Amino acid sequence: MKVIELTYPHTLIGNQQPASVSAIGFFDGIHKGHQKVINTAVSIAENEKIDSAVITFHPHPSVVLNKKVQHVKYITPLQQKKKILKDLGVDILYIIKFNKDLAALAPQTFIDHFIKGLNVKHLVAGFDFSYGHKGEGNMDTIRAHAENEFAVTKITKVEMDEEKVSSTRIRKLLQTGDVEEASNLLGRPLAAEGPVIKGDQRGRTIGYPTANMKVDSDTILPKNGVYAVKVTIGESQYYGMANLGVKPTFTPEEVKPSVEVNIFDFHKDIYDESILIEWYRFVRDEIKFSNVEALVKQIAEDEKEIRNYFEI
Repeated sequence: MKVIELTYPHTLIGNQQPASVSAIGFFDGIHKGHQKVINTAVSIAENEKIDSAVITFHPHPSVVLNKKVQHVKYITPLQQKKKILKDLGVDILYIIKFNKDLAALAPQTFIDHFIKGLNVKHLVAGFDFSYGHKGEGNMDTIRAHAENEFAVTKITKVEMDEEKVSSTRIRKLLQTGDVEEASNLLGRPLAAEGPVIKGDQRGRTIGYPTANMKVDSDTILPKNGVYAVKVTIGESQYYGMANLGVKPTFTPEEVKPSVEVNIFDFHKDIYDESILIEWYRFVRDEIKFSNVEALVKQIAEDEKEIRNYFEI
């Protein structure tokens, strides 16, 4: 997959770009609703024997448009988004820098510059996609702005359990720890990736050594607690239990949550290696124990429950 980063105004010459069928949207999460948009574009491109593309934006518009929002955590940070799109068979990924200049564009100017100007022959978008200054362009106006230079396919709302599949819905589920339903809407397990860093090494002293993962600040995490997880290290996958939180039994003053995972039946040194954690099930809230013995007893019960869940 070819990745092209653009800022307004870009200097690409439209007829020198490969003709494409492009899906457009922010696509945070690339959930089942987003997948319908993207898969439709890929399918049409295959039938028309031209490239498939995704046009997306970074950072999130709220960072630019809402002064109160300084930082956004993503369900799929940019690097993870790239991997998923490549797996979906996308040929070209256009990443447009979202800034005030872009936000101020008239709808027609946006279409001329970023759709016609990228040699898009067929644009696929969700029913609620909007573009241009204050979202004045939408799926009702886009055919007029296309001026017969490209075709348009509008994807209708995707629902599960009679409710729209959306990034907002997934974020609410993560706030309650419901990673199972969030993963159902995503069509894959919620994941986080990062290097293993040195921790306080307390876990090994109580019989449960943990890998401490450094999570990028752009990655959204579920609520604090203990989770059943799968861990990918290189080409190998393992089961484990992760504690997401502040370890109140040992560090009651800590406020910044960390991710520690006890990988079942694993004894290798993986410091500095990148690992991928997939969140499968919320087991319990993080709580402060009166002593280490009570904590160890609960961890043993957590391990038994998680092993039963994974049937290992």
